[in-house]
Amino acid sequence: MQFSFAKTVMGAVLLAAQFIAPVVQAQGSAYPNKAIKLIVPFPPGGAADTIARIYGEKLAESFRQPVIVENKPGAGTAIAAEFVARSAPDGYTLSLAPAGQLTLLPNLNKKVAYDPLKDFAPVSLLASVPYIIAANHALPVGNARELIAHAKAHPGKVTYASCGSGTICHLSGELFKTQNGIDLLHVPYKGSAPAITALLGGEVDLAFDTLTILSPQVKAGKVKALVITSAERSPLLPNVPTAKEAGFADFEVDSWFSLVAPAGTPKDIVDKLNATLGQIARQPEVREKLATQGLSTLSSTPEKLAELIRSDYARWGKVVETSGATLD
Repeated sequence: MQFSFAKTVMGAVLLAAQFIAPVVQAQGSAYPNKAIKLIVPFPPGGAADTIARIYGEKLAESFRQPVIVENKPGAGTAIAAEFVARSAPDGYTLSLAPAGQLTLLPNLNKKVAYDPLKDFAPVSLLASVPYIIAANHALPVGNARELIAHAKAHPGKVTYASCGSGTICHLSGELFKTQNGIDLLHVPYKGSAPAITALLGGEVDLAFDTLTILSPQVKAGKVKALVITSAERSPLLPNVPTAKEAGFADFEVDSWFSLVAPAGTPKDIVDKLNATLGQIARQPEVREKLATQGLSTLSSTPEKLAELIRSDYARWGKVVETSGATLD
Protein backbone atom coordinates (compact mmCIF):
# COMPACT_ATOMS: atom_id res chain seq x y z
CA MET A 1 0.00 0.00 0.00
CA GLN A 2 2.82 2.39 0.97
CA PHE A 3 4.74 1.44 -2.17
CA SER A 4 1.68 2.09 -4.31
CA PHE A 5 1.16 5.52 -2.69
CA ALA A 6 4.82 6.51 -3.15
CA LYS A 7 4.72 5.35 -6.72
CA THR A 8 1.63 7.44 -7.35
CA VAL A 9 3.23 10.55 -5.83
CA MET A 10 6.45 10.05 -7.82
CA GLY A 11 4.44 9.68 -10.99
CA ALA A 12 2.62 12.92 -10.28
CA VAL A 13 5.91 14.75 -9.65
CA LEU A 14 7.40 13.49 -12.90
CA LEU A 15 4.26 14.43 -14.78
CA ALA A 16 4.35 17.91 -13.28
CA ALA A 17 8.04 18.29 -14.15
CA GLN A 18 7.34 17.27 -17.71
CA PHE A 19 4.63 19.93 -17.88
CA ILE A 20 6.59 22.71 -16.15
CA ALA A 21 9.84 22.34 -18.15
CA PRO A 22 8.29 23.17 -21.52
CA VAL A 23 6.41 26.09 -19.96
CA VAL A 24 9.62 27.60 -18.51
CA GLN A 25 11.42 27.02 -21.78
CA ALA A 26 8.57 28.61 -23.69
CA GLN A 27 8.64 31.66 -21.43
CA GLY A 28 12.35 32.16 -22.09
CA SER A 29 12.00 31.66 -25.82
CA ALA A 30 9.05 34.07 -25.91
CA TYR A 31 11.32 37.11 -25.43
CA PRO A 32 10.49 39.60 -26.66
CA ASN A 33 6.72 39.63 -26.60
CA LYS A 34 6.24 43.40 -26.53
CA ALA A 35 7.95 46.61 -27.64
CA ILE A 36 11.59 47.27 -26.68
CA LYS A 37 12.87 50.74 -25.79
CA LEU A 38 16.35 51.58 -27.04
CA ILE A 39 17.68 54.59 -25.14
CA VAL A 40 20.13 56.95 -26.89
CA PRO A 41 22.00 59.52 -24.75
CA PHE A 42 22.15 62.16 -27.51
CA PRO A 43 19.65 64.10 -29.64
CA PRO A 44 18.78 62.80 -33.10
CA GLY A 45 21.42 63.32 -35.76
CA GLY A 46 24.63 62.00 -34.24
CA ALA A 47 26.59 58.79 -34.71
CA ALA A 48 24.94 57.12 -31.72
CA ASP A 49 21.46 57.92 -33.02
CA THR A 50 22.39 56.65 -36.49
CA ILE A 51 23.64 53.34 -35.09
CA ALA A 52 20.60 52.94 -32.85
CA ARG A 53 18.16 53.42 -35.71
CA ILE A 54 19.98 51.04 -38.06
CA TYR A 55 20.26 48.28 -35.46
CA GLY A 56 16.84 49.07 -33.99
CA GLU A 57 15.16 48.54 -37.35
CA LYS A 58 16.90 45.21 -37.83
CA LEU A 59 16.15 44.05 -34.28
CA ALA A 60 12.49 44.85 -34.87
CA GLU A 61 12.55 42.74 -38.04
CA SER A 62 14.27 39.82 -36.28
CA PHE A 63 12.10 39.90 -33.15
CA ARG A 64 8.86 40.92 -34.90
CA GLN A 65 8.31 43.47 -32.16
CA PRO A 66 8.64 47.27 -32.26
CA VAL A 67 11.98 48.74 -31.19
CA ILE A 68 11.39 52.32 -30.13
CA VAL A 69 14.45 54.59 -30.21
CA GLU A 70 14.11 57.11 -27.41
CA ASN A 71 16.56 60.04 -27.22
CA LYS A 72 17.46 61.16 -23.69
CA PRO A 73 20.25 63.74 -24.01
CA GLY A 74 21.81 65.78 -21.25
CA ALA A 75 24.28 65.76 -18.36
CA GLY A 76 27.04 64.40 -20.59
CA THR A 77 24.99 61.21 -21.23
CA ALA A 78 24.36 60.64 -17.49
CA ILE A 79 20.59 61.16 -17.77
CA ALA A 80 20.23 58.25 -20.16
CA ALA A 81 22.65 56.04 -18.25
CA GLU A 82 20.89 56.61 -14.93
CA PHE A 83 17.50 55.92 -16.53
CA VAL A 84 18.65 52.58 -17.93
CA ALA A 85 20.47 51.62 -14.72
CA ARG A 86 17.19 52.09 -12.80
CA SER A 87 15.05 50.25 -15.36
CA ALA A 88 13.69 46.76 -14.87
CA PRO A 89 16.23 44.09 -15.91
CA ASP A 90 13.80 42.35 -18.22
CA GLY A 91 15.31 43.07 -21.63
CA TYR A 92 12.71 45.67 -22.59
CA THR A 93 14.86 48.72 -21.84
CA LEU A 94 18.24 48.72 -23.57
CA SER A 95 20.93 51.35 -23.96
CA LEU A 96 22.96 52.44 -26.96
CA ALA A 97 26.00 53.12 -24.81
CA PRO A 98 28.91 55.11 -26.25
CA ALA A 99 32.39 54.63 -24.83
CA GLY A 100 32.34 58.01 -23.13
CA GLN A 101 29.25 57.16 -21.11
CA LEU A 102 30.87 54.06 -19.63
CA THR A 103 34.53 55.06 -19.47
CA LEU A 104 34.90 58.85 -19.37
CA LEU A 105 32.03 60.51 -17.54
CA PRO A 106 32.33 58.37 -14.40
CA ASN A 107 36.01 59.35 -14.23
CA LEU A 108 35.17 63.03 -14.56
CA ASN A 109 32.20 63.06 -12.22
CA LYS A 110 32.30 60.71 -9.26
CA LYS A 111 28.78 61.84 -8.34
CA VAL A 112 27.02 60.24 -11.31
CA ALA A 113 24.27 57.97 -10.07
CA TYR A 114 25.48 54.87 -11.89
CA ASP A 115 28.46 52.54 -11.77
CA PRO A 116 29.61 51.62 -15.30
CA LEU A 117 31.20 48.39 -14.05
CA LYS A 118 28.30 47.19 -11.90
CA ASP A 119 25.01 48.68 -13.09
CA PHE A 120 24.90 47.30 -16.63
CA ALA A 121 24.89 43.93 -18.34
CA PRO A 122 27.16 44.21 -21.40
CA VAL A 123 25.59 42.72 -24.54
CA SER A 124 27.74 43.50 -27.59
CA LEU A 125 29.87 46.03 -29.40
CA LEU A 126 28.08 47.55 -32.38
CA ALA A 127 30.35 50.00 -34.20
CA SER A 128 33.27 52.39 -33.94
CA VAL A 129 34.19 55.68 -35.56
CA PRO A 130 37.31 57.86 -35.69
CA TYR A 131 37.39 61.50 -34.67
CA ILE A 132 38.19 64.65 -36.63
CA ILE A 133 39.50 68.02 -35.57
CA ALA A 134 37.57 70.51 -37.69
CA ALA A 135 38.02 74.27 -37.82
CA ASN A 136 35.83 77.18 -38.78
CA HIS A 137 37.08 78.87 -41.95
CA ALA A 138 37.59 82.10 -39.99
CA LEU A 139 40.34 80.45 -37.93
CA PRO A 140 43.64 81.23 -39.72
CA VAL A 141 45.08 77.70 -39.69
CA GLY A 142 45.34 75.07 -42.39
CA ASN A 143 46.62 72.08 -40.49
CA ALA A 144 47.15 70.74 -36.97
CA ARG A 145 50.69 72.18 -36.67
CA GLU A 146 49.42 75.64 -37.51
CA LEU A 147 46.61 75.17 -35.00
CA ILE A 148 49.12 74.47 -32.24
CA ALA A 149 51.20 77.51 -33.16
CA HIS A 150 48.09 79.72 -33.26
CA ALA A 151 46.84 78.39 -29.91
CA LYS A 152 50.23 79.02 -28.28
CA ALA A 153 50.18 82.57 -29.60
CA HIS A 154 46.64 83.09 -28.26
CA PRO A 155 46.38 81.01 -25.05
CA GLY A 156 42.83 80.42 -23.85
CA LYS A 157 41.37 82.31 -26.81
CA VAL A 158 40.77 79.40 -29.21
CA THR A 159 37.46 77.69 -28.45
CA TYR A 160 36.34 74.16 -29.22
CA ALA A 161 32.85 72.67 -29.17
CA SER A 162 32.07 69.22 -27.84
CA CYS A 163 28.93 67.08 -27.89
CA GLY A 164 28.81 67.31 -24.08
CA SER A 165 30.95 67.43 -20.97
CA GLY A 166 32.35 64.02 -20.13
CA THR A 167 32.08 62.67 -23.67
CA ILE A 168 34.92 61.60 -25.94
CA CYS A 169 34.26 64.78 -27.92
CA HIS A 170 35.29 66.60 -24.76
CA LEU A 171 38.19 64.41 -23.63
CA SER A 172 39.70 64.17 -27.11
CA GLY A 173 40.09 67.94 -26.94
CA GLU A 174 41.64 67.69 -23.49
CA LEU A 175 44.00 64.94 -24.67
CA PHE A 176 45.11 67.07 -27.64
CA LYS A 177 45.67 70.07 -25.34
CA THR A 178 47.75 68.08 -22.87
CA GLN A 179 49.86 66.34 -25.47
CA ASN A 180 50.74 69.59 -27.21
CA GLY A 181 50.97 72.03 -24.30
CA ILE A 182 48.25 74.38 -25.50
CA ASP A 183 45.26 76.03 -23.86
CA LEU A 184 41.92 75.65 -25.63
CA LEU A 185 38.61 76.80 -24.16
CA HIS A 186 36.02 74.01 -23.98
CA VAL A 187 32.40 74.88 -24.90
CA PRO A 188 30.05 71.91 -24.28
CA TYR A 189 26.75 71.39 -26.07
CA LYS A 190 23.93 68.90 -25.62
CA GLY A 191 24.83 66.70 -28.54
CA SER A 192 26.75 66.80 -31.79
CA ALA A 193 24.10 68.59 -33.83
CA PRO A 194 24.09 71.80 -31.76
CA ALA A 195 27.89 71.64 -31.40
CA ILE A 196 28.41 71.57 -35.17
CA THR A 197 25.76 74.24 -35.67
CA ALA A 198 27.84 76.43 -33.35
CA LEU A 199 30.96 75.67 -35.41
CA LEU A 200 29.19 76.53 -38.65
CA GLY A 201 27.80 79.71 -37.15
CA GLY A 202 31.19 80.93 -35.96
CA GLU A 203 30.33 80.67 -32.26
CA VAL A 204 33.39 78.43 -31.74
CA ASP A 205 36.67 77.96 -33.60
CA LEU A 206 37.00 74.18 -33.49
CA ALA A 207 35.07 70.98 -32.95
CA PHE A 208 36.28 67.55 -31.93
CA ASP A 209 33.69 65.13 -33.24
CA THR A 210 33.17 61.97 -35.25
CA LEU A 211 33.74 61.36 -38.92
CA THR A 212 30.01 60.63 -39.16
CA ILE A 213 29.07 64.11 -38.04
CA LEU A 214 31.80 66.17 -39.66
CA SER A 215 32.41 64.55 -43.04
CA PRO A 216 29.27 66.04 -44.70
CA GLN A 217 30.26 69.52 -43.51
CA VAL A 218 33.83 69.07 -44.72
CA LYS A 219 32.70 67.76 -48.11
CA ALA A 220 30.34 70.72 -48.47
CA GLY A 221 33.23 73.09 -47.79
CA LYS A 222 31.54 74.53 -44.71
CA VAL A 223 34.42 73.65 -42.35
CA LYS A 224 37.99 72.46 -42.80
CA ALA A 225 39.27 69.17 -41.42
CA LEU A 226 42.75 69.31 -39.91
CA VAL A 227 43.35 65.69 -38.90
CA ILE A 228 41.57 62.33 -38.50
CA THR A 229 42.36 59.85 -35.72
CA SER A 230 42.02 56.63 -37.73
CA ALA A 231 45.04 54.45 -38.55
CA GLU A 232 44.44 55.04 -42.26
CA ARG A 233 42.86 57.83 -44.25
CA SER A 234 39.11 57.56 -44.65
CA PRO A 235 37.60 56.96 -48.10
CA LEU A 236 35.05 59.61 -47.14
CA LEU A 237 37.79 62.25 -46.70
CA PRO A 238 40.86 60.97 -48.55
CA ASN A 239 42.67 64.32 -48.40
CA VAL A 240 42.60 64.58 -44.62
CA PRO A 241 45.83 63.30 -43.01
CA THR A 242 45.81 60.82 -40.15
CA ALA A 243 47.12 61.88 -36.77
CA LYS A 244 50.22 59.77 -37.35
CA GLU A 245 50.86 61.38 -40.75
CA ALA A 246 50.48 64.81 -39.17
CA GLY A 247 53.04 63.97 -36.51
CA PHE A 248 50.66 63.13 -33.66
CA ALA A 249 51.05 59.36 -33.39
CA ASP A 250 50.00 59.38 -29.72
CA PHE A 251 46.69 61.09 -30.46
CA GLU A 252 44.61 57.89 -30.47
CA VAL A 253 40.86 58.43 -30.26
CA ASP A 254 38.51 55.75 -31.51
CA SER A 255 34.97 55.93 -30.22
CA TRP A 256 33.11 52.65 -29.91
CA PHE A 257 29.42 52.12 -29.35
CA SER A 258 27.82 49.21 -27.55
CA LEU A 259 24.52 47.79 -26.42
CA VAL A 260 24.02 47.24 -22.71
CA ALA A 261 21.06 46.27 -20.53
CA PRO A 262 20.37 46.89 -16.84
CA ALA A 263 22.40 44.71 -14.49
CA GLY A 264 20.55 41.54 -13.56
CA THR A 265 19.08 41.01 -17.01
CA PRO A 266 18.74 37.20 -17.41
CA LYS A 267 21.60 35.54 -19.25
CA ASP A 268 19.30 33.88 -21.78
CA ILE A 269 17.97 37.30 -22.81
CA VAL A 270 21.49 38.75 -23.04
CA ASP A 271 22.60 35.77 -25.10
CA LYS A 272 19.60 36.06 -27.42
CA LEU A 273 20.27 39.76 -27.96
CA ASN A 274 23.97 39.08 -28.52
CA ALA A 275 23.33 36.35 -31.10
CA THR A 276 20.80 38.49 -32.96
CA LEU A 277 23.08 41.54 -33.00
CA GLY A 278 25.92 39.39 -34.33
CA GLN A 279 23.71 38.23 -37.19
CA ILE A 280 22.70 41.83 -37.92
CA ALA A 281 26.34 43.00 -37.91
CA ARG A 282 27.16 40.45 -40.62
CA GLN A 283 24.47 41.73 -43.00
CA PRO A 284 26.07 43.51 -46.00
CA GLU A 285 23.28 46.09 -45.98
CA VAL A 286 24.03 47.07 -42.40
CA ARG A 287 27.79 47.22 -42.96
CA GLU A 288 27.26 49.38 -46.06
CA LYS A 289 24.90 51.78 -44.28
CA LEU A 290 27.34 52.23 -41.43
CA ALA A 291 30.32 52.60 -43.76
CA THR A 292 28.63 55.45 -45.64
CA GLN A 293 28.49 57.22 -42.27
CA GLY A 294 32.18 56.58 -41.58
CA LEU A 295 31.38 53.83 -39.08
CA SER A 296 33.03 50.43 -38.83
CA THR A 297 30.74 47.54 -37.89
CA LEU A 298 31.73 45.56 -34.80
CA SER A 299 30.42 42.68 -32.72
CA SER A 300 31.67 40.93 -29.60
CA THR A 301 30.77 38.57 -26.82
CA PRO A 302 29.35 40.11 -23.63
CA GLU A 303 32.57 39.08 -21.87
CA LYS A 304 34.81 40.88 -24.39
CA LEU A 305 32.71 44.02 -24.08
CA ALA A 306 32.96 43.88 -20.28
CA GLU A 307 36.74 43.58 -20.58
CA LEU A 308 36.89 46.56 -22.96
CA ILE A 309 34.80 48.70 -20.61
CA ARG A 310 37.15 47.92 -17.73
CA SER A 311 40.34 48.60 -19.71
CA ASP A 312 39.11 51.84 -21.31
CA TYR A 313 37.75 53.04 -17.98
CA ALA A 314 41.27 52.72 -16.59
CA ARG A 315 42.90 54.30 -19.67
CA TRP A 316 40.66 57.37 -19.78
CA GLY A 317 40.95 57.69 -16.02
CA LYS A 318 44.65 58.34 -16.52
CA VAL A 319 43.88 60.94 -19.22
CA VAL A 320 41.50 62.74 -16.86
CA GLU A 321 44.08 62.69 -14.07
CA THR A 322 46.93 63.88 -16.30
CA SER A 323 44.96 66.61 -18.05
CA GLY A 324 43.15 67.86 -14.95
CA ALA A 325 39.97 67.92 -17.03
CA THR A 326 36.79 68.90 -15.24
CA LEU A 327 33.11 69.14 -16.10
CA ASP A 328 32.87 72.81 -16.99
